Amino acid sequence: MSSYKVRTDLALEAKENMEENAEGCRGVSVEEEYDEEKEIKLTRVVIETKNGSRAMGKPIGTYVTLEAPAMALPDENYHEEISEELAKQLKAIIPGIDKELSVMVVGLGNRDVTADALGPNVVDNLTITRHMVREYGKAAYNQSRIHMISGLIPGVMAKTGMESQEIIRGVVEMTHPDVVIIIDALAARSTKRLNRTIQVTNTGIHPGSGVGNHRNAITEESLGVPVIAIGVPTVVDAATIVSDAFEKMLQLAGEEPLEVQDELFVGLGELYNMYVTGKDVDYEIKQISHIICNAINSALEI
Repeated sequence: MSSYKVRTDLALEAKENMEENAEGCRGVSVEEEYDEEKEIKLTRVVIETKNGSRAMGKPIGTYVTLEAPAMALPDENYHEEISEELAKQLKAIIPGIDKELSVMVVGLGNRDVTADALGPNVVDNLTITRHMVREYGKAAYNQSRIHMISGLIPGVMAKTGMESQEIIRGVVEMTHPDVVIIIDALAARSTKRLNRTIQVTNTGIHPGSGVGNHRNAITEESLGVPVIAIGVPTVVDAATIVSDAFEKMLQLAGEEPLEVQDELFVGLGELYNMYVTGKDVDYEIKQISHIICNAINSALEI
């Protein structure tokens, strides 16, 4: 199975894959925390060098992964705890958060495709303040200090004929935000992480990269302002599920998966164009979008 490239948007999974393949991890540091009471695991992967970036297949930067096994379940108290932890991580990674900022929140994805509608759903429920502050000042919210929050849902190229990056860059040039926060659905390597994991990074985002549909990168280099990306894995490719099932069968039979001949999996490559999500994804996306929305509102003190 090693001849097939694992697709994942999660730096945590890329790091795990490096360790499985016994590749060098120099230039990459990892810190883990686990809160038993909240059942939330935090993993901070920092890619520090170009060698580490090449080995990981990810840009240099910080990747914080929050894993909460029951995140998609209908438990409001647990959701609040996740939002609080996510807000804490956002405060730590957003540059200049202690000052008044103009923040543009961008929801990537296609709202007509449930597994890809996370970004639009988050922005739909976000507290937007820019227009009120510009019109009436801080007194509109009875606060002496407030961030100006704006929202943008650029849609997808199939509907607009434009790259999301082109639309975002045009708005950035007109509105001059201090930082851009991008929300997008991701692809995972493990089905156990679907709709149960949130990744926050300061490296921006490459839309569609996890499903082999590469679009122009949305990064600080392309926009001219810091870009914070928040992503949740909502899909996994079918080939990964099939390969994992075969490996488990072989292990139960007492055989080593690496000894399997590639010809047994001739048709596997076709499955890399098929992506799978959970049966309750419509409900789960709504739940997770509210978790992220509340976290952003809290981090920006709205």
